[in-house]
Amino acid sequence: MPPTLVLTDQHVGLNPAEFGMEAYPAVHLGRPGEVDPHRHVQVVRDALLPLLCPAPDLLVVQGDTSSALGAALAAFVVAVPVAHVEAGLRTYDPLMPWPEEEYRTAIDARANLLFAPTETAAANLRAEGVPGEIHVTGNSGIDALLDMIPRAPSLVIERPPRILVTCHRRESWNEGLRSISAALTTIARDGKALIDVVLHPNPHVAAIIRQSLDSIQAISLIPPCSHSELVRRMCEAELVLSDSGGIQEEAPAVGAPLLILREKTERPECIASGNARLVGTSTERIVAEVRRLLENPFERLAMARTAFPFGDGHAGPRIAGIITSWLKQRPLTRQLA
Repeated sequence: MPPTLVLTDQHVGLNPAEFGMEAYPAVHLGRPGEVDPHRHVQVVRDALLPLLCPAPDLLVVQGDTSSALGAALAAFVVAVPVAHVEAGLRTYDPLMPWPEEEYRTAIDARANLLFAPTETAAANLRAEGVPGEIHVTGNSGIDALLDMIPRAPSLVIERPPRILVTCHRRESWNEGLRSISAALTTIARDGKALIDVVLHPNPHVAAIIRQSLDSIQAISLIPPCSHSELVRRMCEAELVLSDSGGIQEEAPAVGAPLLILREKTERPECIASGNARLVGTSTERIVAEVRRLLENPFERLAMARTAFPFGDGHAGPRIAGIITSWLKQRPLTRQLA
């Protein structure tokens, strides 16, 4: 029996076909994201509970969103086993990122299968003494990325250099976003780069960015785009500025130099590989690092070497194999219990 996809619709318009999953049965919960993420956790949990009767053999959740935690909590309530893809990421600061740090920790504490993308993530789980099985698999997001790159049509490379920007983290709302916007304004006025800012689907975030940057010459505000378009733009950018966890994994794989618009990261591997640097949301720090890399192409090219700290593109088959073996042993485990 094929797995069933459950789409919470946290971000409206997600198309399973873009990721090659159009053949699988899918259920839409119709629960878009809310200003209060804890509230969204509750509504996702409540909406999913009726779908867990009769109980499936396993519920797989990916990441650290309110959708992921809401789904996991529903499974915990009715004793459905949970597998967590992207387990073990940690900053050990509950406010950075908020609320994702507490959400992923809560999922990992009770999940039966934990698929860690890296050895560092697995070590975090072991140190916490989680009861579930820990497996280092790489991240399935890299599988999707590598599958997508050959299909992504090339953009025309323009001069001056083009900078790609995304930002949406809740801890950066309001003052953080305004500080980032001030930095982008300064960089644009230097006249040495064109800046594409991809707006986030969250209307609160998009409104702040529009208010700050809508009329700035050399800055283009791009409507929320598909994953394939974002990958295409990242491949063609000379420099990427982002607070996205996914982009921290993808940028090394496509050789895109990355400045991380956060004070802490749960993905230190991209910094260790030399592909990324933490710059936070300080206007001065962002401007200084961007100017430095634009003025020193050799330093920028050193960051553009491709690396794969988060997986080799085969995480999906590994995870599927582990789940298959676990499910085959599950009836025996139930009998022994």
